[in-house]
Amino acid sequence: MIRRILLAIPLVLGLSVVSGEAVMAKEVPVLGKVERLDPAFDKLVEPGAAIELLAEKKFEWSEGPIWDAPNRRVLFSDIPRNMIWEWSESGGLNKFLQPSGYTGSEPFTGREPGSNGLTFNKAGELVMCQHGDRRIAKLSGGKFVTLADKYQGKRLNSPNDLVFKSNGDLYFTDPPYGLPKQADDPGKELGFQGVYRLNARGELTLLTRELSRPNGLAFSPDEQTLYVANSDPTRAIVMAYPVKSDGTLGAGKVFFDATKAAQEKKPGLPDGMKVSRDGTLWATGPGGVLVYSPAGKHLGTLATGVPTANLAFGDDGSTLYITADKNLVRLRTKVKGW
Repeated sequence: MIRRILLAIPLVLGLSVVSGEAVMAKEVPVLGKVERLDPAFDKLVEPGAAIELLAEKKFEWSEGPIWDAPNRRVLFSDIPRNMIWEWSESGGLNKFLQPSGYTGSEPFTGREPGSNGLTFNKAGELVMCQHGDRRIAKLSGGKFVTLADKYQGKRLNSPNDLVFKSNGDLYFTDPPYGLPKQADDPGKELGFQGVYRLNARGELTLLTRELSRPNGLAFSPDEQTLYVANSDPTRAIVMAYPVKSDGTLGAGKVFFDATKAAQEKKPGLPDGMKVSRDGTLWATGPGGVLVYSPAGKHLGTLATGVPTANLAFGDDGSTLYITADKNLVRLRTKVKGW
């Protein structure tokens, strides 16, 4: 549901005065609503805050947002269109990169050729999960450079989301969504869907193969826990894995289970996620963005009303940018992203 709110925006011309400051009311379109389930949610999101619609029905399927701090913009994937968009307060919406995930010469026969999850390395280079090319690559000097595309000599499925640990190790998930026929694709070389770690030496380690559709992932602020979403409607869960001193994972446990909500046909599945500095987990799932305390208590939901893929903190760290189906939206928060 799209509705509109009035925000007071400081202006230089066309002034009115409220509390001694020059402001003008601006009508802002809003997507969905904010649902508060616990009083602790008020410490995270200001009462009355709304999900602002920045770009409406502009994309085929928006994914993988990342804040580009030096350029004051958010970058995000449009997977079916095989491209990356940029949005900024000053410049609005513009195309950033195409192709983004499939660079082959033959027509791509599947639905999702483009890039998915995006991040930056310590050198400031854009690192991406490329569905069509079935690899992790970075954009360096205007060219794609492969970081990982095989495990034990077999091609990866279609890397989906990724996150750097502070030591430079890259963790990523590898479900089959980018393959033309997904799990039944004849080109699928691995008999499982994995979660991997790529270290600075380029060594690829399989961390777990127990999830049917591993998707979004995020570290806790102390990096002692790795959260991994499983976007399977029959087991729509987020797992919490202890991170060992060598960077591998211990036995995981279910952090939250959204299977019932998925079976009730609430829009979306466990997908992308981010963690704020206080340890709160902001995870897309059935109904929108589900907000959980570090102990796993459901505090509230950003109920977008549409399947919602991913999110990223931007600006000064207290703006949550969300890719919600064909839309880009944002929410102001009282906490900052980690």
